[in-house]
Amino acid sequence: MSAPGDLELLQLRAGVDFCVGDQAATQMANYVYAVLEPRRHEALLVDPAWAPSELVDRLEAADYRLVGAVLTHYHADHAGGSLGRLEVPGVAELLERCAVPIHVQRDELAWLEAASGLERSVFTAHDDADVLSVGEGALRLVHTPGHTPGSQCVLIGHRALTGDTLFLDGCGRTDLPGGDASELHHTLTRRIAAWEDSTAIYPGHAYSPVPSAPLGMLRATNPVLAPLGEADWAARFTG
Repeated sequence: MSAPGDLELLQLRAGVDFCVGDQAATQMANYVYAVLEPRRHEALLVDPAWAPSELVDRLEAADYRLVGAVLTHYHADHAGGSLGRLEVPGVAELLERCAVPIHVQRDELAWLEAASGLERSVFTAHDDADVLSVGEGALRLVHTPGHTPGSQCVLIGHRALTGDTLFLDGCGRTDLPGGDASELHHTLTRRIAAWEDSTAIYPGHAYSPVPSAPLGMLRATNPVLAPLGEADWAARFTG
């Protein structure tokens, strides 16, 4: 039996674990995460795009009740919306199924409103280090700007869901609307640098052979975490 406050993590790859057979979902290789609190059977979804109703069906089949969703950033492959000529189901479709809070960083509100077509009031705005409860457990929302203005990571004990802020090999782009190479450099070298080596990094995409890795290992293998000055870092990693 789980101890009070224990949260379990389910990592689901679009096109493989759900939305099977969808060519675009398979190509984008997004991860969606379900944060599960087994004592009260409550669940939170992180970046529920591509097939949100299917994700809810999966939770309900396991006797879990969805109590909210977290968006790491506004891009359509994570939040739903237009991806070129493709319309990706996301939080708009999720809200049609379940009226739950959608937790975002305050600096992402305008971007989400424009990208999703949803009213700003739909989203629950947070500031850096805000804590969310899931059943008897808790997680922390960390503002990590750079890939987008309101990008955030989700800290669950020694696990970090990093969205597109940090991959196991590389980091998110800064040449898309709202991207800022200087902010991302600061995020990687100051904000994330303060995390312990034992922190397990769970990225927003399956771009690497393994699904997660400890931050201590990435400090030795991921070049974007090299201790470079801002100018050198930008020249090397942002073109």
